[in-house]
Amino acid sequence: MRLFHQIAELRTYLHSLRQEEKSVGFVPTMGALHEGHLSLFRRAKADCDIAVASIFVNPTQFGPNEDFQSYPRTLQQDLQLATTVGLDAVFAPDVEEMYPAGFQTKVEVEHLSRPLEGIHRPGHFAGVATVVTKLLNIVQPDRAYFGQKDYQQAVIIERMVRDLNIPTEVVVLPTVREPDGLALSSRNAYLSPEERQKATVLFRALLLAQQALCGGERNAEKIRKEMEAFLGLEPSAWVDYVAIVNPETLESVKTIGEQDTVLVALAVRIGTTRLIDNMLLTAQGASLTPMQLRRGEKG
Repeated sequence: MRLFHQIAELRTYLHSLRQEEKSVGFVPTMGALHEGHLSLFRRAKADCDIAVASIFVNPTQFGPNEDFQSYPRTLQQDLQLATTVGLDAVFAPDVEEMYPAGFQTKVEVEHLSRPLEGIHRPGHFAGVATVVTKLLNIVQPDRAYFGQKDYQQAVIIERMVRDLNIPTEVVVLPTVREPDGLALSSRNAYLSPEERQKATVLFRALLLAQQALCGGERNAEKIRKEMEAFLGLEPSAWVDYVAIVNPETLESVKTIGEQDTVLVALAVRIGTTRLIDNMLLTAQGASLTPMQLRRGEKG
């Protein structure tokens, strides 16, 4: 596996591979790798001749009071994990390489960035869209892979790629979970053992929404309030939001039709750790993957 810190060196490496007509799959990450990332690496490796990942803790997507300084940075461990799944190259630039002196450009996807995370993390998605645009321009992959856990991010990147005519296929893969349902996240490392057990309340709240749909409830606000009440029973949980939205526009829905698919999303603080999760549901209560949604399947 090759490790690159400089854009020019990575481009030279990839240029030689493209001359051999090799396809490139790319997974952008902020490191602190876990099985969710590895599942994306494996898919990139299976789909493409060459699999590349980036490891870069991007400062522009963190707010003033967020965890940029404390975000886990475990490069050597990450490189060992990447090797186990056959990754071909890792791009691990420093901040100055990605944002040299005088940098002043921003990419923003307006409407999709406003709800959900956008309300609670202003400027976050402009930072995400900017760094992903830069990475896609640097790597120029045939396919780029993202996880459903960051659903809003994935929808924004899909829109950005279409709007800017970036010749990369965006592939969104299902959330990888622990056996008890907790979505894998690098920020799970912040949780104490007791908080780790309590964090399962997010997944259980999503299951509550699924059960309500199976039971015939079609009023989205009633389901949302039921989820909030359930989360309120956990003293360690502080709810930022619970939302039931259209999975394409991220606009709130009022009534869930028999043929509809909705995204149920939530952000909850367990102690001082902020966690997000989501689930795509049909009126029949079946959970979907993003790929099934794109194909119009009903689970």
